[in-house]
Amino acid sequence: MNPIRRASLLFILGCTLLGSLPIQAAESFITVASTTSTEQSGLFGYLLPLFERPSGIQVRVVALGTGQALDMARRGDADVVFVHDAAAEEKFVAEGYGVKRQEVMYNDFILVGPQDDPAKVAGGKDITEALKKIEASKSPFVSRGDKSGTHAAELRLWKAAGIDLEKSKSSWYRDTGSGMGPALNTAASLNAYILADRGTWLSFKNRQHLAIVVAGDKRLFNQYGVILVNPARHAHVKQAAGQQFIDWLLSETGQKAIAEYKIGGEQLFFPNARR
Repeated sequence: MNPIRRASLLFILGCTLLGSLPIQAAESFITVASTTSTEQSGLFGYLLPLFERPSGIQVRVVALGTGQALDMARRGDADVVFVHDAAAEEKFVAEGYGVKRQEVMYNDFILVGPQDDPAKVAGGKDITEALKKIEASKSPFVSRGDKSGTHAAELRLWKAAGIDLEKSKSSWYRDTGSGMGPALNTAASLNAYILADRGTWLSFKNRQHLAIVVAGDKRLFNQYGVILVNPARHAHVKQAAGQQFIDWLLSETGQKAIAEYKIGGEQLFFPNARR
């Protein structure tokens, strides 16, 4: 072959291969919009390598409050959402933004508060009675205030307690607009009560004078769900790779991995996928 023609063909081939690399690279990862609790508890740090190594798919997690995570997915900026507000998740699917909501795992919310317990709620199992005492005593309370699943649960519980926060809250109630970890830091610095998910609390190091004061109420149940963003709504969604991640989470292997994640010998999340 003519050397010049050979060089030209090699150049064209090289350009073609280089041009295809971004597409291949793009297909090798998915974006998951999830909650701060799944990240800050350390769960993703444990789980993702177990999925990524055999699949070759990298999972890029954007940790937000559940409301923000669902909004991100509505814009088409995620392939999968993994969150914990069933009503908001079902609305997301009903609006056509998600394909199907599937349950993955659960844990529980807990009321954390000062060890000296100014509202006198420690040891109780009725979360609404505890909130009534906190409001009546105007003891410091920290809220995430960030449209997260935890924030949504907190608001439901105040309502169940018969308390109109908009009328009642004043300097005793602190909206932080932050994730679970930063909100816990604020509660620790203020020696305040806070509703937290157990997973983040178990991994939280800056406890200072805080302790679990109320747990065990069935209303504190905390379910997590996973949803593929609808490719009919956003054509660029990586449907195959996203579904592969979802299928792994729901599989016997993924569910076993979730159950095996522990801190200090204590299990943080309990798998309950329906297969």
